[in-house]
Amino acid sequence: MLEQRQKKMNIIKATRDFEQWLAKQIPLVRSDVALKHQHMAESSFAFFRATFYRWLQLWHEACDEFSKAPKVLAVGDLHIENFGTWRDQEGRLIWGVNDLDEAWPGPYTLDLIRLATSAYIAISGEHLNLTRREAAEAIEEGYRDALNAGGRAFVLAEHHQWLRLMALSKLRDPVRFWGKMEQLPPYTAKPPAEVRRLLEESFPRPRPAYVLKRRIAGLGSLGHPRILALSAWEGAYVAREAKAIRTSAWAWYRGDASVDLYGPKLVQRAIRVQDPCVRFHGHWLVRRLAPDCSRIEIASLPEGRDEARLLYCMGWETANMHFASRNAIARVKRDLGARRGRWLHKAAKAMMKATIADWEEWRAGWKRAF
Repeated sequence: MLEQRQKKMNIIKATRDFEQWLAKQIPLVRSDVALKHQHMAESSFAFFRATFYRWLQLWHEACDEFSKAPKVLAVGDLHIENFGTWRDQEGRLIWGVNDLDEAWPGPYTLDLIRLATSAYIAISGEHLNLTRREAAEAIEEGYRDALNAGGRAFVLAEHHQWLRLMALSKLRDPVRFWGKMEQLPPYTAKPPAEVRRLLEESFPRPRPAYVLKRRIAGLGSLGHPRILALSAWEGAYVAREAKAIRTSAWAWYRGDASVDLYGPKLVQRAIRVQDPCVRFHGHWLVRRLAPDCSRIEIASLPEGRDEARLLYCMGWETANMHFASRNAIARVKRDLGARRGRWLHKAAKAMMKATIADWEEWRAGWKRAF
């Protein structure tokens, strides 16, 4: 019954239904939801990033053969711009998956296919310059190698210097970053007492004075309340952000009443050097924002980058996340070892085709529907 209901939805109906469900999970910022609709029409990549809920419907139709693969605690909304950097407790720069809002137990194949599909869409939009086949092979090779090696986090110190130079490109310049933070509009509503306390506790001591700002960011989470606390400490800017989080869109897709949050579990169990300034508390996530503590956009990467090497690292980091489900790794390795040919390329190609068709339907009808 649930599968029949899901198949009857087009992108317009799916979005309306998902947002009705979402409004029951968190207090939506309606103006940001309207902005999200607009961004979804602007490019196929923005549409892809904003519609993980729809991906679940399309994936179960186009790639149902992969839904029986061994389950892990999956990232879910994995794509080439869901990677970023942060500082660990030793001050070292760490690179890895940046957003775990859609974490949920699911087939390991879903993360790989979604990551490859995002690369294909970026290639079609001329944001990446390698071939689709090269992209799929790099992702799968990185994933396989990490499984065989037992995984390893990306500490950008004496190792991975090329990735460190790429991550700290000129477009992540501190002057540019803090200028944007300064220009954010003030947060005029009264924040929940819980959120104010969490923000204040996250600052260094003695706690500096701060101002609250309204931040609009992301695409999949656009519409979620975000409260930014901006301050100066020892002569330079510091910032903390509180973002409302909810259970994964998997719950909407499955008709599941669960409100479990799997992101905190994935952070704790994966092969990962943690950000000491990230704190989950109920349905709020508080984290540090800084030029080197944020998501990395493909457009910000320097020219002449080694894209196949970067996608290889993304495949490796995907395996790092799947090691959160250590009891499933042997089954994943057996399943992956049995897959022959260009299975990842074929699946990503099918999902790209379905996503582009959906995007074109969205562009044609969203203004009338919302």
